Order: sequence, then structure tokens, then C-alpha cells
Amino acid sequence: MLEVEGLEASYGSFRVLSGVTLEVRPGEIVALLGPNGAGKTTLIRCIAGLLRPRAGAMRWEGRPLGQAEAHTVVERGVAVVPEGRRLFGSMSVEENLALGAFAPRARRGEASRLEGVYAIFPVLRERRRQLVRALSGGQQQMVAIGRALMADPRLLVLDEPSLGLAPRLVESIFGLLREINRGGVSILLVEQNVHAALALAHRGYILEAGRVAAEGQGSVLLNDAHVRRAYLGPLAR
Repeated sequence: MLEVEGLEASYGSFRVLSGVTLEVRPGEIVALLGPNGAGKTTLIRCIAGLLRPRAGAMRWEGRPLGQAEAHTVVERGVAVVPEGRRLFGSMSVEENLALGAFAPRARRGEASRLEGVYAIFPVLRERRRQLVRALSGGQQQMVAIGRALMADPRLLVLDEPSLGLAPRLVESIFGLLREINRGGVSILLVEQNVHAALALAHRGYILEAGRVAAEGQGSVLLNDAHVRRAYLGPLAR
């Protein structure tokens, strides 16, 4: 579905990604983990068409993706939920959701897709006329995910969806991601909450200093000695 091969990316002369190779297969949840500065967000920017890689290749359903513009990436079926949500606080919930359906393929069936988002997030239907800035952090994250779903994606890419949320809300959001995946949407999940992400994911990649340091099934990585020592700390047993 999504193939990334030998990807290199830089900001000016500063290299961030060095030969990153990974894939997301149809129907999968794939976790991308690593410390701050590892290059996770840079990789998302490359996939989303916001940053041109220096070298390597990206393919989406067998077609080259590396030089595609951001709007073309969305039109092909890839939607990104950015870190920090980046919503329009002075607009209503429903207005923010509608912005997700800007691509031509998404405008077809927009009304039914909105109903689908409200089915996943019932609280958003209740608050559809409310300004987004008045919502809780967890509800705002639901709006951000719902906005991406309005683009009718086949791959949903999320950058730190648990950031700033209480553990109970993280559990709720991750449960909803599992439901979305069961509905046929593949997911690439960028997270620092290693335990929660690997418990959810079918497979995972560990990114360190711009390189893939480890990969494997979520359950296998969760029990890997290096992962437990480096990322789970005192929680590891």
C-alpha cells in the first residue's frame, strides 16, 4: 500500500532521515516510534507532500509518491492528523469537519461521510454547532481525526494523537482508532506512548537518529529488551 525505500531528507544541510525503509500494508495499523528528534514528523511531512526527499523512493499503491503535491496525496487517499491538531478554534465543530472534504473525491458523498464521523464520535454530533476552542483536548483530537476521515482516506497518518491527553482519554482515542481500522482504513501511528502504540499496532518500526533501528510485530517489539529498556523504563518487567 505505502512503500518507503531508502528515504533521505534534510532541512538545509542538516540531514534528518538516512535511508529509512518501511511499509504499511492494507488493513494494518503500523506504529512508528522513537525519541524526540528521531525524524518521525519529518517522515510524515515527506509522505504528505510537504517536504521533498533528497533521495530514496515512496510509492502509494504502486505509483510514485515522492514528488506529489500535498493536495494530490490527499486525493489519492492519504490523510494526515498533524501533531497539535491544528484546528480552527473560532469555527464550529461541523465547519472544521467540512474542511476535510475539500478534495474532489471527498466531496462526493460528503453528507454520508459526515454521518459516519458522527457515528464514530457521537459527542461531536451533540456539539456540532459549538466552537472548537471551547472543547476539551480529547474532543478536539476527535475533531482532528474526524476532519481527516472526511477526506475518505484509505491510509490515516496520525502524529502524536495522545499528546497532552490524560491516560483515560488516550485509551478512548486508541480504542476509536481500532474501530476505524476495523472499518477498512489502514493506519500509520506516530507515537511516543510506546506501550499503548505497540499494544494497538500489528507491526512497528523504531526510528532512532533518522534510521530504522528495529522493526517487527507489535507484540514482539513490546517484549524486545532494547525497546523495553530504552522506552518503557521502570514500567518494563
